[in-house]
Amino acid sequence: MTTAAASEVADFALPDQARIGRLSASTLHRLLGNRHGERTRFWYNRDNRLPYDVVVVDEASMVSLTLMSRLIEALRPTCRLVLVGDPNQLSSIEVGAVLGDLVQRAAPPGVVPLAVDTAHVGRDLEDLSVEEQHAARTVGMVSLTKVHRFGGQIQQLAEAIRHGHSDEVLGLLAGGHGDIEYIDLDIASAESDLATLRADVRQAGRTLIAAARNGHAENALAALGKHRVLCAHREGLYGVAHWSKQVQDWLSDAVDGYASDGFWYVGRPLLVRSNDYQLRLFNGDTGVIVSSDGQPRAAFWRDGVLDLLAPSRLGDVQTVHAMSIHRSQGSQFDKVSIVLPPAGSPLLTRELLYTAVTRAKQHVRIIGTDAAVRAAVERRINRASGLNRASSQP
Repeated sequence: MTTAAASEVADFALPDQARIGRLSASTLHRLLGNRHGERTRFWYNRDNRLPYDVVVVDEASMVSLTLMSRLIEALRPTCRLVLVGDPNQLSSIEVGAVLGDLVQRAAPPGVVPLAVDTAHVGRDLEDLSVEEQHAARTVGMVSLTKVHRFGGQIQQLAEAIRHGHSDEVLGLLAGGHGDIEYIDLDIASAESDLATLRADVRQAGRTLIAAARNGHAENALAALGKHRVLCAHREGLYGVAHWSKQVQDWLSDAVDGYASDGFWYVGRPLLVRSNDYQLRLFNGDTGVIVSSDGQPRAAFWRDGVLDLLAPSRLGDVQTVHAMSIHRSQGSQFDKVSIVLPPAGSPLLTRELLYTAVTRAKQHVRIIGTDAAVRAAVERRINRASGLNRASSQP
């Protein structure tokens, strides 16, 4: 995240580039100063404010009501808070749907919201009329309509899911488009028709394994973004555990000696599951075991720097051949393969499917049944933080 942020800011025409030379990204827990053993109390709070003029929160849809409350309490009155995210994605697994409620709340009395249309696309705030500027600043919401991650049929599919048009979604999946693939299959009764998935798994895996064995850590980390299997469930036939083992079996059959050299085998992809402030590794970070001078080392990007760590230093990590859709938020991959559970699964929702589809840059593969797809598109998550009820306040 730090590397990406610094790269983007480097292109800004700022008057004093030296002042932002130490720009870094952080988790909210790290920003607020996590206390050991505490989940909701932080070093920075209403009595000890953060020393920043601007705080930008990316993937704001994932922030819980409690954490957002703690962040706002810790901001100085003059600080500007910018929330960036997609309110149509999955919300936090904890209490609240903060971003969704903020987006849905009505404008304050007497304020006409700034219309979102092509006339405003590409225009800076300074180019708007006085009335438009007032509306934009008072309502405090700007919709970005140009998608940079993907386009074409993936964008059409995502929009159809977002609007709940199940017939259109199934039509797009059946259309035989190059960047969308649909395997109409109940894997409980048959797993044989997965040749294209197996081919993608092996192609991406071979690239990663070759780089890891040759000690090319940066290339191995880049290969993690080639393809990912995404699941709604964690356990069972449709879950992460099952599909992670399936991917490893496919790779073991295709690559001589893969996963045969112990627990920390070269080419093992890793997912950090809890924050380790001493190592500067945080929940959701991904890495890979590579060969370095004949020894296995865990390669991670830490604060924008490539580091090789002894595996014995790692704490709560797991193999990440497959990933839950909740875990995938904030990530992107060239190709994603989405395993849908049966239509009756309570986890199968519009937000879940939309989040999974929008992780892909080039290709989306959905494995499931028409009934499961329709259930996902037509079922919404009913959660709220109560923030939209504050809309009557000026």
